[in-house]
Amino acid sequence: MRPFGERWRAPYACDPGSSRGRLYPEAISPTRSEFQRDRDRIIHSSAFRRLKHKTQVFVYHEGDHFRTRLTHTIEVSQIARALARSLGLDEDLAEALALSHDLGHTPFGHTGEDTLDECMRAFGGFDHNAQALRVVTRLERRYADYDGLNLTWETLEGLVKHNGPLLDAEGRPMPRYAERGVPLAILEYNTLQDLELATYASAEAQAAAIADDIAYDAHDIDDGLRAGLFRIEDLREVPFLEALLREIDERYPGLDLSRRIHELTRRVITRFVEDVVAESDRRLAALAPASAADIRHARETTICFSPATREAEAALKRFLYVHMYRHPKVMEVRRQADDVLRDLFRRFKADPLAMPEEWRADLPTDDETRLARRVADYIAGMTDRYAILEHRRLFDVTPDLR
Repeated sequence: MRPFGERWRAPYACDPGSSRGRLYPEAISPTRSEFQRDRDRIIHSSAFRRLKHKTQVFVYHEGDHFRTRLTHTIEVSQIARALARSLGLDEDLAEALALSHDLGHTPFGHTGEDTLDECMRAFGGFDHNAQALRVVTRLERRYADYDGLNLTWETLEGLVKHNGPLLDAEGRPMPRYAERGVPLAILEYNTLQDLELATYASAEAQAAAIADDIAYDAHDIDDGLRAGLFRIEDLREVPFLEALLREIDERYPGLDLSRRIHELTRRVITRFVEDVVAESDRRLAALAPASAADIRHARETTICFSPATREAEAALKRFLYVHMYRHPKVMEVRRQADDVLRDLFRRFKADPLAMPEEWRADLPTDDETRLARRVADYIAGMTDRYAILEHRRLFDVTPDLR
């Protein structure tokens, strides 16, 4: 295994000098690569700033040390860059994808996505990956020449396909889209710029995707413990975590709880990252890719956990699902958040004039689908606190979400 700090470039890495370009051609920057420009545009976007006040996972009380979508995104970015450097990938592309992966998320965490999806069921549904694509190609309005951020093909395909192909070789939706089809926003954009929906994304996109899982796993343990949703000893029912706790206790007997938690979460990240690098190296050696295209046309994901660690990570997620995501106190807040967003959707759809002028401009009142999508775009872009303020403006009683 190569030293983690060593920097090198592999032949299967995406090359910013050979990018497939942007939908709207632009002059090359003399000071930044194409992927650096993408990263910078994402950081300076309005949608990125709003992540500061969007819930990551609800806990039953507020606190300055719990993760938001923004702090989660920064942690994902750090892990994605570490993986990219170790595997010889383009760090700037991996970082751009990590920084943009949550731009389509709603207020109130996954509750918001579930609620908007149900509200939009008759109008094509709601999918946060498709919404992220809408954000960076249409909804951000900063530049004089075009809507969106005009990101490179590589960043857009990674944003859409980081969880794998959307279509099979015959053009049929993959199993996760079999029932409802690939989101319309993705299919519509694909007619403008072919993102090759039947292939895998780049190794950089795959690194960003698994970095998301690693960050989630580690910080949800941390947040869940600090919120009192479960005890550190409860984690011993997960064999992977029990082994780490035993290791910590043997080396640091009597360690105070705060440091013990941190020692656990840092070991979770380290073990997962080391495993991904080792397993990815094994797969890369077997595949022997000579270009980024070889990664895209592989028969399976290239950047991933080993089978044993994949099972350990799945067991960790099962623990968190029961003890955190479905904790009664968390579920009560989810119920209240669901009420807030349903109320807002119904109100704005029935009375578009209740939305700000920029959101109701050029909106035909006889096209129910376009109206519903506009309402969903508006609500999806809200922060938690703005959604609560809008609810208080329009309704007599607003839940306190505690």
